[in-house]
Amino acid sequence: MSNLRDTMGLCVPYSRASSQFQTQFEPATATIWGYFNTKGVACYSLGLLNDMRAHDDALARNRGRVAIEGDLREVAYYVTGSRTPGVFNLGGDLALFVLLIKSRDRDALAHYARICIDIIHPRSQSFFSPTLTKIALVQGDALGGGFECALASDLIVAEESAQLGFPEILFNLFPGMGAYSLLSRKIGMRAAQDLILSGRTLPAAKLHEMGVVDVLAADGAGEPAVRDWIARNSKHRNGVQAAFCARRRVDRVTREELDAITDTWVDAAFRLTDRDLKMMSRIVRAQMRRMELGDVTDVSAAAIEEERVAAAM
Repeated sequence: MSNLRDTMGLCVPYSRASSQFQTQFEPATATIWGYFNTKGVACYSLGLLNDMRAHDDALARNRGRVAIEGDLREVAYYVTGSRTPGVFNLGGDLALFVLLIKSRDRDALAHYARICIDIIHPRSQSFFSPTLTKIALVQGDALGGGFECALASDLIVAEESAQLGFPEILFNLFPGMGAYSLLSRKIGMRAAQDLILSGRTLPAAKLHEMGVVDVLAADGAGEPAVRDWIARNSKHRNGVQAAFCARRRVDRVTREELDAITDTWVDAAFRLTDRDLKMMSRIVRAQMRRMELGDVTDVSAAAIEEERVAAAM
């Protein structure tokens, strides 16, 4: 590989042009930059999930190395971000959930949940590599599964305008793809449960105070903050990565734990009432308006207001 491509900031793209998860490798820092590049609503569609799983499975098979121009290159850092302005990821595909629940297709919903765990579990363990650090770069709202994805990282860097939360309780469900396991290990079970059951979406600054967000950056300064953290820790990289590895062993999240919670989530989903599904559909409509119009309104608040208006009619 040329010396030019080993210069800081020059990256080598290696994902398919059509992929909803765009990836590039920066040789100078041995960093993968992976970006959600969703079509339509910025949520976990099956297309996005399959693209992410294909990429991550290859990284796991190569034991934390990535194939670039015929060479296997060691990966030191894996940063996950988003190409959608103002949105990291809005979470699960609620429109699909409504469809599958109404059609009583339990197998399909369970399959969707399993794909999510196929992605979350290896990420929570840094692909079982002792020398790879995962970083979430949150430059917009991270809700539900988007928040879970961020929590699966060793480090969360969030810009000040980002909002993070679990709105699932608003439609009588709970976040079932890692939220309890990952958040409780970071801030304790009581605080995690309070946040999950509140349904609140909190600003990054508040979550930084709570110890959820590790690095708070000014708007537009998220990527420089990630690069600064990598540069500042480069001299002590071996010790830092070993410490993260030790933390993952102490607070180990097992596949069995995640699968069991996912089973609980599927059971609960099939107990939802028509009223619950209507609220879920309102959130879907709010998400679509946000994507189409670039509206930055909180989608949960918009759905609650729509329900209030409908009840008053």
